[in-house]
Amino acid sequence: MTQFKAIKPNVEVNGQTVLSVANALGAMKDTGLRFLREANLNDVKENGWYSQQDWLNAFEKIANKIGNTTLKVIGASIPDNARFPPEINDIHKALAAIDVAYHMNHRIGGKVMFDPSTGILLEGIGHYRYTRVSDREAHIRCDNPYPCAFDRGLIEKMAKRFKPAATATVKVEHDESKCRAKGGESCLYRVTW
Repeated sequence: MTQFKAIKPNVEVNGQTVLSVANALGAMKDTGLRFLREANLNDVKENGWYSQQDWLNAFEKIANKIGNTTLKVIGASIPDNARFPPEINDIHKALAAIDVAYHMNHRIGGKVMFDPSTGILLEGIGHYRYTRVSDREAHIRCDNPYPCAFDRGLIEKMAKRFKPAATATVKVEHDESKCRAKGGESCLYRVTW
């Protein structure tokens, strides 16, 4: 799976999610908006829909000009800006819900890619595939076009937000040997707490 390249050309991302690029940068919000404009994402509105490829182009510009740390910060901001199912109340449900939320915030051919009323999920953007390994471990396999650092920030934020109260830390490890940035089909993240 190639990073920064949409799987299908007519995929769109909702404006609330697109704006996370700028909102995550805090005092540097104008820089984020500039990267969006450079990627043909002008005058983004929260309730609008925008080309996923344009958004991925903004990520690639950020990666090349600022670096992966900024992409990780943007990924960590997604849970604050995207729609998630309301029934999430523990770390396993939170990690499993990333894929559903991912599809809820994208559409193809004008149709949102997950309908919570029917449970129907449309294909075409890849996944965040959750596997429960034990009570204190889960794996997330990412086979989507987003950069590794973005995915790691998103996964870490969800895990930390919903970790058990008695747990001090959450650890997220990225398996570098099969990484999409190195030509792999997917990235694997091991989450332990």
